[in-house]
Amino acid sequence: MILIINTAGNGLEFVLDSHYKHIDVDKQSVALPTECEKFLKECGANWSELTAVGVVVGPGSFTGIRLGIAYAKGLALGLDIPVVPINAFELYLYDAPNAFVAIDSGRGDFFVAANGLLPCTMSIDEVEVKQMDWPRTVGHKPFNLKNAVSIVNKKLVSGDNEPVVPMYLRPSYAEQNKK
Repeated sequence: MILIINTAGNGLEFVLDSHYKHIDVDKQSVALPTECEKFLKECGANWSELTAVGVVVGPGSFTGIRLGIAYAKGLALGLDIPVVPINAFELYLYDAPNAFVAIDSGRGDFFVAANGLLPCTMSIDEVEVKQMDWPRTVGHKPFNLKNAVSIVNKKLVSGDNEPVVPMYLRPSYAEQNKK
């Protein structure tokens, strides 16, 4: 069984097989371990049954991404199973491989990517022009986290051992304001 963890947005999200759960929480760091354990119990699963952990590495909340990665790596290390990174673009493009992905960053620009376009940030003006190169645009609605199980399986089978590191498309507030 593959456990998927997403802390890149608001709240917590988990997937295990066909089970999905979103939990609104005030403090992800406090709730993550407890809610993950509750989710496994609700699914009737034990830690020992997990074969891998998939974690959303961004783009998204700077702190949330780091929290999710640290927790996933800790679980994987303790259970001696692989941890596999998944980014939001992979999740959107799973259902719409020929789409342009534009995710509102909440800071006046967009995180964008597509097949043939590496992940980057763009202004709304740039997005309005560039999206015309693809037949449709996605990113304005949430992605389907259940697709992460297939993505992780594919990466495990292919032996894709990419590092589990945050996907940052711009500097943090601290880096931007550094004097």
